Amino acid sequence: MSGTVALKMKILPTGLDIDLKEIEKHALHAMESFKAKNISFLQEPIAFGLKAIVISCAWPEETSVDEIENKLNAIKGVSSSEVIDYRRAFG
Repeated sequence: MSGTVALKMKILPTGLDIDLKEIEKHALHAMESFKAKNISFLQEPIAFGLKAIVISCAWPEETSVDEIENKLNAIKGVSSSEVIDYRRAFG
């Protein structure tokens, strides 16, 4: 039996001139390809006008987060991505 985890990831763009909505579009497609559900995006100010994208979703527990990190890092304009919260979901 597989479970679901509540996953939060942060994506940092390569600079201020990057279209965050374009990154979100590609990130949504990537997350859906791994069967993530209830995907939402939030833009979080970092410093000096730079914003990060925070992704929240229900993630299949049996799927490695390393794979999605690699896929997100491959998106044009992405400097890095990292898991910031990973919790077992109940219910």
